[in-house]
Amino acid sequence: MMFWDASAMVPLCLEEPKTSILRGLVENDAAIVAWWGSLLECFSAFARLRRDNILKPTDEDRLRKRLEMLSDVWTEIQPGKMVQEIAARLLLSHPLSAADSLQLAAAILWAEKHPRGQSFVCLDNRLRMAARKEGFTLLPA
Repeated sequence: MMFWDASAMVPLCLEEPKTSILRGLVENDAAIVAWWGSLLECFSAFARLRRDNILKPTDEDRLRKRLEMLSDVWTEIQPGKMVQEIAARLLLSHPLSAADSLQLAAAILWAEKHPRGQSFVCLDNRLRMAARKEGFTLLPA
């Protein structure tokens, strides 16, 4: 079981340079854990690509459906007071956006506040640095 950041989920749906590596991770361990807001973060990325004329509206619809099917089987960490408290601490310790602090806080909560040895799948460099400092094993390597 691995925690997946939204930045790593987009290439599961859309062909990008890291797609084959990330799909390989899913093939080895399909038990995805994700933050409650990940679906919307990915939808935002798809919409941005459509607005930039990289995706057609029909492509965006297809990607959203693909991600919704994936979200039906992942374990989702729900928002709550504990996630909020951890995210607030992370903002004091790391140069993260609010959304990234919530992602990492959800991962820490999933790891029962002991991230050492737990896998964090992410492509965002700033979030990767914070996750590494918190003790997660980063994927892809």
